[in-house]
Amino acid sequence: MKKFLSALFVILWMTPIQAQSPTDSKVSSFYFIRHAEKDTSNPADRDPDLVMEGVLRAARWSSVFNRIDFDIIYSTDYKRTRNTALPIAEKKKLPLTYYSPNGFDSVDFVKKNAGKTVLIVGHSNTVPAMVNALIGKNQYKQITETNYANLYIINITESGEIIHQLLAIE
Repeated sequence: MKKFLSALFVILWMTPIQAQSPTDSKVSSFYFIRHAEKDTSNPADRDPDLVMEGVLRAARWSSVFNRIDFDIIYSTDYKRTRNTALPIAEKKKLPLTYYSPNGFDSVDFVKKNAGKTVLIVGHSNTVPAMVNALIGKNQYKQITETNYANLYIINITESGEIIHQLLAIE
């Protein structure tokens, strides 16, 4: 519980405050998570659903993001990512916007979401690559198959300053 509250404090602290005067710059905030625990009982199933532990984690993600006002929620079009993002989207009354991580254009993505607060739900092999593309360096490694707890937060100012961090939310 202590880790959860500490992580929640950091998330809220990192949430941008909207510009209050014409001279203030806008901040684009990106929150990346991997889908929750998936059913691995059938290795041939390319679109498995979440197991109960994953359903519970998706609900916890919804609580973690309770005080963050997302403008848009992106998910790949797989059961495991949709069902991780849905509790958050439903609470925020936002539709899911589907994306393909193939050919991810970080410059276009930042332009399209300038000044917005965005959640992106992806996969162990795509989330770190997308985060690295946004921050402009190869800092974050692929997520292990057993890790569903990573939360990557990136804030980009209008002038291009990038602040990023990785949290583990168990």
